[in-house]
Amino acid sequence: MRERGPPAERDPAELLSFGVVNLDKPPGPSAHQVAAWVRDVAGVERAAHAGTLDPKVTGCLPVLTGDATRLARVFDDARKGYVAVLELHAPRPTDFEAILAEFEGPIHQKPPRKSAVARRLRTRTVHRLEALETEERRALLDVECESGTYVRKLCHDLGLALGTGANMGELRRRHTGTFDDTGLVTMHDLADGVAFWEEDGDADLLRAVVRPAERALRGLPELTVAHSAAAEIANGAPVYAPGVVEHDLEGADEGALVACYTPDGAAVCLGSLAGDPGADEGLVADLERVLV
Repeated sequence: MRERGPPAERDPAELLSFGVVNLDKPPGPSAHQVAAWVRDVAGVERAAHAGTLDPKVTGCLPVLTGDATRLARVFDDARKGYVAVLELHAPRPTDFEAILAEFEGPIHQKPPRKSAVARRLRTRTVHRLEALETEERRALLDVECESGTYVRKLCHDLGLALGTGANMGELRRRHTGTFDDTGLVTMHDLADGVAFWEEDGDADLLRAVVRPAERALRGLPELTVAHSAAAEIANGAPVYAPGVVEHDLEGADEGALVACYTPDGAAVCLGSLAGDPGADEGLVADLERVLV
């Protein structure tokens, strides 16, 4: 087994091979094209983005590099936040705010024809829907929603409920899970960071742009395992109680996704919670993804 060192002590090559970039996606390329570009610039075999954005959409697009692509599933259920321009096809009605409120909570959506998923009616939850600014035929919406919610379709359905018709104008993603727009970096930042390191040995910008992949696990319930247990996990063993030295599982139910670390903070695996880590023996977590 090759255990990664503490996240703060990794050299630039190790960062790129197990890192995450909180990218500010520009308009133009698709999310898949951006991930492929990051892969090539970083010089790694793989890169994966944390949730599709259409070419015209901008904003928060975390991209995992190298072996960190094994962590992509942590974004499957991550909440998304957006600001969207709602373009009304007629003057805004007086009950606009009341109708907006009706769209908070569970809503039914069918994916658009061009989507990559089956076009079956499904339920998604809108946690917050507020108008930040309004004028006669436009509104700037703040949307907090479940992963997989189509904001373009939400705007269309709002137009039907308002009786005016509507479409989505511009859209920007403000956050994906625990990544938000307060720490975004550009594609130019990443390219410059790699270039400065490769050409001059200056890794300061690269370290500011590429974070250890453990950053993507923030917010998950945690298990800390002994180095000897990490060696067993690397060979396919699940997490057993005797190997757990510390845990923070507040609010985690059986089956919840948990992140396992060595005592120095290096990620070991993702698992699904199966038992009590405080017990003297027994299974604590089944393996989902081995990270060492």
